[in-house]
Amino acid sequence: MQKVERNLIEPIGEIRFEESRFRLAKGMSKLQSKIETVLLKKGYLFLIIGFLLGRALILEQLTPFSLPFFAAVYLIRKDIAPIALFGLVAGAATLSFTAAIFTFGSVFLFLLLYKLSKKWIKNNLKVMPFYIFFTILIAKTVKTLVLSGTITMYEGMMTAVEAGLGLVLTFIFLQSIPLMTSGLRKQTLKTEEIVCLIIMLASVMTGTIGWTIYGLSVEHVMSRYLILIFSFVAGATVGSTVGVVTGLIFSLANVSSFYHMSLLAFSGLLGGLLKEGKKPGVAFGLFIATLLIGMYGEGGGAISQTLTESAGAVLLFFLTPLSLTSRIAKHIPGTAEYSAEQQQYMRKMRDVTAQRVVQFSNVFEALSKSFSALQVKDETVETDREMDYFLSNVTEKTCQTCFKKDHCWTRNFNTTYDYMSEIMQEMDQNSGTVPQKLSREWDKHCTRSKKVLEIMQQQLTYFQANRKLKKQVQESRRLVADQLLGVSEVMGDFAKEIQRERENHSKQEELILESLQDFGIHIEQVEIYSLEQGNVDIDMTIPYCQGLGECEKLIAPMLSDILKENIIVNSEECSTFPNGFCHVTFRSAKAFVVSTGVAHAAKDGDLVSGDSFSIIELSGGKFAIAISDGMGNGERAHSESRDTLLLLQQILQSGIEEKVAIKSVNSILSLRTTDEIFSTLDLAMIDLQNASTRFLKISSTPSFIKRGSNVLKVQASNLPMGILHEFEVDVVGEQLKAGDLLIMMSDGVFEGPKHVENYDLWMKRKINELQTDDPQAIADLIMEEVIRSRGGSIEDDMTVVVAKIDHNIPKWASIPMTNYQKRA
Repeated sequence: MQKVERNLIEPIGEIRFEESRFRLAKGMSKLQSKIETVLLKKGYLFLIIGFLLGRALILEQLTPFSLPFFAAVYLIRKDIAPIALFGLVAGAATLSFTAAIFTFGSVFLFLLLYKLSKKWIKNNLKVMPFYIFFTILIAKTVKTLVLSGTITMYEGMMTAVEAGLGLVLTFIFLQSIPLMTSGLRKQTLKTEEIVCLIIMLASVMTGTIGWTIYGLSVEHVMSRYLILIFSFVAGATVGSTVGVVTGLIFSLANVSSFYHMSLLAFSGLLGGLLKEGKKPGVAFGLFIATLLIGMYGEGGGAISQTLTESAGAVLLFFLTPLSLTSRIAKHIPGTAEYSAEQQQYMRKMRDVTAQRVVQFSNVFEALSKSFSALQVKDETVETDREMDYFLSNVTEKTCQTCFKKDHCWTRNFNTTYDYMSEIMQEMDQNSGTVPQKLSREWDKHCTRSKKVLEIMQQQLTYFQANRKLKKQVQESRRLVADQLLGVSEVMGDFAKEIQRERENHSKQEELILESLQDFGIHIEQVEIYSLEQGNVDIDMTIPYCQGLGECEKLIAPMLSDILKENIIVNSEECSTFPNGFCHVTFRSAKAFVVSTGVAHAAKDGDLVSGDSFSIIELSGGKFAIAISDGMGNGERAHSESRDTLLLLQQILQSGIEEKVAIKSVNSILSLRTTDEIFSTLDLAMIDLQNASTRFLKISSTPSFIKRGSNVLKVQASNLPMGILHEFEVDVVGEQLKAGDLLIMMSDGVFEGPKHVENYDLWMKRKINELQTDDPQAIADLIMEEVIRSRGGSIEDDMTVVVAKIDHNIPKWASIPMTNYQKRA
């Protein structure tokens, strides 16, 4: 019983814990949102920043921060400028009453100059720093004259320095304040923006100079805390940069703090290098830098004080939530969070694009179904309806005026209907004739039998024409449905390819890199995009190989042994200078390779042949060979056959299945002109992964496969393209093997031999007698044999295409890589 109660109580406890954690996270999120609203939207953050900048000093007497900060806030967010002004005056009042009056007077003078010149100057952002320069120059000069009555060389120089610093700070504040007015933006921070933000933060922290808490310097704690944050977020480069900039500004504010620049820079460097150790690693880097630089800068007596200040910074660092640091890291290039954010954005864009493609695919599929639905009607019902229309037209012209109308159609409806239906069917099947037996029976049944037969023969012509037209419309709808479905499938496959993410192969990349380097080959970088069997895709960056073929001769054979399949160099971009790099792409080799040879000749030796051929290597490991023979000879026939193959090639390359592609070409050819221009097509689609081949023969001659001493014939019967809208394609499948020879030819070659009764036997015998397996030599020999049998004359356009199927054996043998196999 106790065990049962414990089993019930434990899940309940877990649920309550999850609920409390969820409520805590929700409460923290609400608190963070409220803090952002109060500080950013209502402007109280600028009250704090203004207070610290109002009391910040450079060289212990210059105050160049106040006016640039107010001017930037006034230009960017005029609504919170009074709050910023109040903070600046309050901060200056902590230095002296004179400093507060000077700050307020400088702001008043700036606003006066700005209002007076606003009518003539339009681009305020570009001229704002110069407003600040002259305002500080005038205000500082007036202050010196009022207090001392004269201006010395030193005071004039310091006035110019403060005005110059105000000009520079205005540029910095104009870039950094927008980052705080709207929170952290969605866009990536530029390098200039990061540096400006660091300068502003360091400037704000100079306002804490002189503050202590339990003997600890606030400026030292906050500056080291800033270094810890940026080292943890962005690594050694940004961490050391922040350290140098922050230390430089603190050194300008207080000359006695000059050695802190080295401490902060070294802390940023060590903390960034130890970033992989998470927060403890970054904190350890700060302690090491504090210990080393502290001994050098202040001696052993002050080390405990410095270490305590670093401990205070580390305490604040550990109390900082990870959500804040990760939020900052998302906007700094080079960080893992930034990369994840970019990948998420790209994934979102990819998903949106894929979804849009899928929507288009669904639209085409719906259109295809709508056309196909029209073909699903009950053919029996449609036939009965057409029969009723036919008989109603006949009876309207014959039976309506007959005195036996009631006898035939009221008392003997079924008999009359059956007779007329049978007569119509016989006329339809026998070209208008009716068997004598049926004719005699009809004469006995009907008093106007001859007139009825005459009217039925007349109406039968319209009936057949109407039926033929409906059939053509149905066939056209079926073709459109197939084409739309083919487009839908292509777009659906494209959407899947878009959504296919690059898999994470970091472990395999490291193993391959180590194996190749252990072998003595220097590899700069390895990127694996796919390790799928038959679809390997690997990119490598290697040093300049001096054109020795290192990739093809060494790296590809090693990868072949590692991945247990043939790998070849797909593309290679070599460096143009000795110290550069080469970028190489390795892909899976196809299981089979096709080599071809072609021989063709025009009728009577003309330059233009009515035959056209095409050899296409398609995506997805397909290889297409096509021959088209236009009707007749000359330019017109050549144009037809060429256009047929161009259309076919473009449709096949789009990814549409070959049967639909051929139907589409036929539809285009039949609708594009009213002239009787037809063309044949002989297409062979070879799969290079398994050598299976599909033959689509449209009124073309047979093809032959030579396998050793056997010769196989491939034949199919189809009408030429462009004659009918309705077009059913017979597909013949054959499994080819390595060493097979595929011979395809036009009718000018197949029917070319003179005094030959059986072209099949003659062609088989000639092919079997061939003593070579070179495709080009075979094409030339067959062409020569046909022309010789004609006494040297060419009486028709002639084309022969020969393809040889072989195993794809790499040029270089694989090199065993036992080290990789052991580690894998």
